[in-house]
Amino acid sequence: MNLSLTRQAAAVSLALAIISSAAYADVPSPAPAPDAIPTADTVIVTATRNAQRVGDVIADTTVIGAEEIARSGAGSVADILQRQRGIEISRNGPAGTSTSVFIRGANANQSVVLVDGVRFGSATTGTASWNAIPLGAIDRIEIVYGPLSTLYGADAIGGVIQIFTRKGEGAPVVTGSVGVGSNATRQADAGIHGSSGGPNAISYAFGAGYEDSDGYSSTRPGASGYNPDEDGYRRRNANGRVTMALAPGHEIGAQFLISRLFSRYDSGTANYDVHSDNDLNTAAVFMRNQVLPNWHSTVQYARSEDKSGNFTNATPSGASQIDTEQDELSWQNDIAIGRDTLQLLYTHRKEEVPTMQRSRITNSYAAAYSAKRGQHLVDVSARHDRSVYGNKNTGAAGYGYDFGNGLRATASVGTSFRAPTFNELYFPGYGLETNKPEKGRNREVGLRYDGNGYQLDATYFHNRLTDMIVSSTPCPDGVNRSCAYNVNEGKLEGFSLAGSTRLMDVDLRASLDWQDPRDETTGKQLQRRAKKHASFGADYTMGTLKAGAELTVSSERFDDAANARRLGGYGLLNLHTTWQFTPDWSLLMRLDNVADKQYEIARNYGTSGRTWFAALRYGIR
Repeated sequence: MNLSLTRQAAAVSLALAIISSAAYADVPSPAPAPDAIPTADTVIVTATRNAQRVGDVIADTTVIGAEEIARSGAGSVADILQRQRGIEISRNGPAGTSTSVFIRGANANQSVVLVDGVRFGSATTGTASWNAIPLGAIDRIEIVYGPLSTLYGADAIGGVIQIFTRKGEGAPVVTGSVGVGSNATRQADAGIHGSSGGPNAISYAFGAGYEDSDGYSSTRPGASGYNPDEDGYRRRNANGRVTMALAPGHEIGAQFLISRLFSRYDSGTANYDVHSDNDLNTAAVFMRNQVLPNWHSTVQYARSEDKSGNFTNATPSGASQIDTEQDELSWQNDIAIGRDTLQLLYTHRKEEVPTMQRSRITNSYAAAYSAKRGQHLVDVSARHDRSVYGNKNTGAAGYGYDFGNGLRATASVGTSFRAPTFNELYFPGYGLETNKPEKGRNREVGLRYDGNGYQLDATYFHNRLTDMIVSSTPCPDGVNRSCAYNVNEGKLEGFSLAGSTRLMDVDLRASLDWQDPRDETTGKQLQRRAKKHASFGADYTMGTLKAGAELTVSSERFDDAANARRLGGYGLLNLHTTWQFTPDWSLLMRLDNVADKQYEIARNYGTSGRTWFAALRYGIR
């Protein structure tokens, strides 16, 4: 798709027409918004690094709430993300295998992933280990679209996804669930959260979980290394968070997440249990202080570890191990200046890959200013990052205007960059230490309506990428081999439309994405990314019974950069129901891929057919 001016105008006009008609609809009382469509009063953190109402945030944002996560059954985090607007995934088999997540058509390594503010991912590939993230530990997910390098530094070109685990408040609450499903899937988790009273109140939240599945073959006939055996996985996890009030406005705390994943995959027909072991660990200690009535300070030291081992045969040469360790010290200051907010940030991050005996340190300084004047919203930000790849300056500016009656327009511009991975810099025979960061320059406009029981979001974005790193053959250094090299330019352009409402007793939501993720140097569509994808949902509540349906649709994609191997489009229908038969106990049932659709999101890799899952839950609503 080439988004011509005429097509852009038509799309925006359509959105305005829908919003205009909705604005004057006669709806007796507004209804709560379904999951993933935040209301103007929803509080989010990721878009500005501090808590703000969505109505005061210019950035395009989606929130996946606790209810949607709870009813997701045995699905992985990536399965939930696949149903959101602006998100696509690619996976090499069952839920335990290697997974990529694309935001607005950007590469998987062009986005930042956080767990409770702690950044994690592999420094060698630049991507997060999505297959190792335990779904049962998650309370909420925030997705912020577009460049956020001024707030989060390198790699925030396509957006930022932040995962939040549960926090403690109020009287102690115990939760738990056990479930079974297709492919001999077994799942169990338990948790407790709450807080004590008094001037030195302690809040706490702890959880643990287990998931095991026999899976299905990760490859199909025609794949290199095809083996028709089942490729299951086993995941164990624990997480916790504790905070203590030292005095009014002052608290200290600590948090951790540990996940262990054992996953089988295919690599030939030999009688050997080919598998990978992935460890994901994050931990942080922090202190928050109200230095002055208008000055809040947060100091945090965080560490994350991404450990990946692969075992393809019984000999020493069949084992490989790649580990990434990241340490980050950050100091954030939020200063109220009248009704405005000034944010000053310093971070010191060290990435280390012990198996390569390589490390790098990045020191960053950032400032952001946000103001609200009547109907006007303004925010500006700037950042300086200094590392072995040189000095990088990024900036962003946004403006919003509130027309009243729930209608708001926004416009923003921003620059971003992606740091070369350790593989692109140092891998023997492939990396070049002269590689420079990729750069992005984005502009976007948006319209939002929130009122009379309707919510509608329309956003157009255009992100121009330069110095894209690709595999070049032969290598420009004169050696007849492949290497990573800054050679290409790219374009991420698209239009996103999302809406929700309540019709009678049914909550309805829908999203549509038209995009053109393109390598401008070759003129080819970026691999494994579709030009059109959409999702639809309907949820009905009748007393203690909730039932719903989800439909995810995607157009064709290509599995390779040359666009020679086509992957067909697909549509997936899922059904779910929850029966709350006592105030504390409920029964969840899901049926995914109801039509037993055969499809591929990566060439010759398996996908799941029709599956079911049922769970008995306590304390989860």
